[in-house]
Amino acid sequence: MPHSLFISDLHLSREHPHSAELFLRFAADIAPAAEALYILGDLFEYWAGDDDLGDPFHLRVTDTLRKLAAHGTRIYIMHGNRDFLMDEELCSACNATLLDDPTLLDLYGTPTLLTHGDALCTDDTGYQDFRNMVRNRDWQTRFLAQPLAQRKELIEQLRMQSESEKRLKATDIMDVNCDAVNELLRQQHYPRLIHGHTHRPAKHLHHVDGHACERWVLGDWDSGKTATLRCDEHGLAWVYV
Repeated sequence: MPHSLFISDLHLSREHPHSAELFLRFAADIAPAAEALYILGDLFEYWAGDDDLGDPFHLRVTDTLRKLAAHGTRIYIMHGNRDFLMDEELCSACNATLLDDPTLLDLYGTPTLLTHGDALCTDDTGYQDFRNMVRNRDWQTRFLAQPLAQRKELIEQLRMQSESEKRLKATDIMDVNCDAVNELLRQQHYPRLIHGHTHRPAKHLHHVDGHACERWVLGDWDSGKTATLRCDEHGLAWVYV
């Protein structure tokens, strides 16, 4: 049956070989049967710029996705909070299409909104300030003008700072804000919603202005057993890698 698959938060890097092996197995055994694969952010642990495509690990990932696309599965990639510097050169290497965040699609007859999810975590005001800064095109231009090694060093510093700050934050602050979700659903005329980022895989039901809207949250690939989301004309269901 024609279907599409949704994944996010793989955080691929050579320092996480288990996630990388899961991804390779998924690309070889599960994804080729799909019409399309949607990667909703954080494909990589971090992305310092498309001039890092020559890294052997990155080449392994892009080669895997390009072969999958050549097999006939359309590849779509969305920015995450860790790899927001991905650009057209990377997508070309993967033979993928870069999606806006959010993107509204008609999936097998059902309007479906795709987003990474971090913009919905509005209770974390410190993170939202940081997100607004690094998504600014002028900031990105200045950052990408620095040497690659210097960019990677700065990213490592920011990651260490972020991990330290997370330990001081209440857990609920790092989840989506229901009012922000409901407002997004309202703006987009009450679609089904799929997102990642929070690492809390689940199905939720939101009642907005008399409409019942499903919200499906994708899981991360760091915890061992990994759930991907399959969509066909009958709806959504989890598929485990």
